[in-house]
Amino acid sequence: MADNTPALDRRTFLKASSVTGGGLLMTIALPACSTLKNGGINRDNGSQGWDANAWLRIDSDNSIHFVLDRTEMGQGTYTGMTSLLAEELEVDPEVVQVSFAGVDSVYRNTIYGIQITGGSTSVASSWQIIRECGAATRMMLIQAAATTWGISPDLCYAELGHVVNKTTANKISFGQLAAIAATYSLPSDIPLKDKADFKVIGKYNKRLDAEKKATGSADFGIDTQLPGMLYAVVSRAARWDSELKSFDDSNARKVPGVVDVFAIEVPGSAGVAVVANSYWQARKAQQQLTVEWHNSELTQVSDDSIFAQYQADMAADSGNNVRDQGDINAALDNAADTIRAEYKMPFLAHATLEPQNCTAWAREDGLEIWAPTQGPDMARVAAAKASRYSLDDIKVNVTFIGGGFGRRINNDFVAEAAAISDRLQQPVKLIWSREEDTQRDFYRPSSYHQLTATVDQQGKISGWRHQMAGSGVFDYFVGEAAPAQYPFMPKFMFGMLESAGKLGEGIIAPADGSIFEGANHLPYEFDNISVDYKKSDSGILVGNWRSVGYSHNGFITETFIDQLAARQQTDPVNFRLNLLKNNPRATRVLKLAAEKASWGTPLPGCSQGVALHKSFGTWVAEIADVAVKDGNIQVKRVVCVVDCGQVVNPDTVTAQMEGGIIFALTAALYGKISIKNGEPQQTNFHDYQLLRMPQSPQIDVHIIDSDESPTGVGEPGVPPLAAAVANAISRKTGQRFYSLPLELNS
Repeated sequence: MADNTPALDRRTFLKASSVTGGGLLMTIALPACSTLKNGGINRDNGSQGWDANAWLRIDSDNSIHFVLDRTEMGQGTYTGMTSLLAEELEVDPEVVQVSFAGVDSVYRNTIYGIQITGGSTSVASSWQIIRECGAATRMMLIQAAATTWGISPDLCYAELGHVVNKTTANKISFGQLAAIAATYSLPSDIPLKDKADFKVIGKYNKRLDAEKKATGSADFGIDTQLPGMLYAVVSRAARWDSELKSFDDSNARKVPGVVDVFAIEVPGSAGVAVVANSYWQARKAQQQLTVEWHNSELTQVSDDSIFAQYQADMAADSGNNVRDQGDINAALDNAADTIRAEYKMPFLAHATLEPQNCTAWAREDGLEIWAPTQGPDMARVAAAKASRYSLDDIKVNVTFIGGGFGRRINNDFVAEAAAISDRLQQPVKLIWSREEDTQRDFYRPSSYHQLTATVDQQGKISGWRHQMAGSGVFDYFVGEAAPAQYPFMPKFMFGMLESAGKLGEGIIAPADGSIFEGANHLPYEFDNISVDYKKSDSGILVGNWRSVGYSHNGFITETFIDQLAARQQTDPVNFRLNLLKNNPRATRVLKLAAEKASWGTPLPGCSQGVALHKSFGTWVAEIADVAVKDGNIQVKRVVCVVDCGQVVNPDTVTAQMEGGIIFALTAALYGKISIKNGEPQQTNFHDYQLLRMPQSPQIDVHIIDSDESPTGVGEPGVPPLAAAVANAISRKTGQRFYSLPLELNS
């Protein structure tokens, strides 16, 4: 997709000023985007409207403070973003003190136009800006030192938080120079380092948050402690759309420590809150509640009916064409043969190891939130909609996150905590149980797919058609995203913004490509390609799941490609390479994977399968060595090759590929949320299983050296894995797989 964001004048988006104590405050002003769609610039009477907030501060004591505008949920933004700053500022990343940003338009993700961590965009969206801010600050500090010594700036250089005099070797700390530097105008030209001169980028291999997490000093949302804090749990209906009919709390109120029991209603949900002096007191009291629900529209909804709906909707109307190349109808009419496949993909839960939680403190003059959220501005909207407070009266404190995977883009847990604290006017921590988290998730949507390949009279694969139906995820968070985009709107208009966002999809809001992404950009060179998507809402809550639509389309397209290779009696690696002749990056990744995995020579007792997929700008090829023994699937090794452009932190890339592979293997072998009479059937890890350590394969990650701009790494390791494993089994047994989790024929 072309980048339509206007070029930024460096003097406009960087500002410097002095701060109390004689320090240097660098502020970064990003365009306040006019729409969710294009990240444009607001204009007032023809001028650019800018918003600014503190981003980097150097104090007179030589301390360096960096405000991280993306949440850290294990994916490495804490280290990666700080490394960009440290490289150009010429400091050791470990001396930089990092804090998480609150809500402000300056911290918006420039790709999405709202303050969100997702889509593997953190480094990609900040690569240039953070480096230029660090470089500009370094240049100003060097100028301050040169002025102090009465020499040319060319005779000075920055090193480890000091400016050094080349002639005398004398040095002055950044802190001592900060007050002087703050009086200067920003340089008109801000050159950045060449790759050959990097000291941190591509080389620094530590995790800056590792010590905090190892010692327990990292504050996750669930760790929040406030004076006089109460604890809350909420009983919700098994069907998310049910209304509260009645409840009997007489026995619950008798449990020691119970403070209050009352009904709450937040957008999209109703429940009964139990508040007590401790979490376990609240849980015990909850067990004494008797609650009746009614008016659900999901009572007749089950897996079979959902897939029947998808098929019927797609048969009646193929929906939107999202790729049209050549003439697929002519290819079908003239085909000597066709190969067809039908895929059914299940709902999947996020299963974050830190369950959903939020602490809220409502007072007369405002509401303060502590939350592990991927969208602080959307969390503020959720809190406002569930309470008496306006956006300006709500402060959001972002914490470390114990796993996000897209679940914490939806802020229903924040809304509940805000509603409870608002009623009591006391600090309250809300914690969900594992069962509540599993059964009230915003699931990865289920979906239905039909694929058809055509073979022409010469035996060549001439056409590819992919038709699909399923729910889109945007409808399930637009109610928070749209008001976050327009925070100046009065609260009573939030509902109007939500409706406008749904109706204006692709105009004032982004087109929802969550089902078809990865299918519409199929890299293989067929003469005729058609991809259609029919939106068909299942009625079940859905949301972003790690790698979103790529997660199922990577499996679908790559297993079907393998089926075509088998029909052509061609080696699956060579089959792909023949279709990638004009794609050098994909070719390089695939060839290196075949080399590192010794393609054609599997581990003893194993067969090999391959898959290649591009997601979030990153190419990943994976080859799995898989054994089938006593009816069990055993993945022995996964070789992964990744091209994510310029690497900021090699260890982070490796860790994210490893984590993505394990996450994907869990889903490939076990992942499925079943729906019966509108109710999710799985409740905890006994029936929504995670991969155990003894089941984890050997994982070998190889990173392509690249000069391209950085692309995502948090999610791209997921899409190829299930296909690589399935293709390995197919080569061994002949069984093809058209659904997940993988189940062997008896």
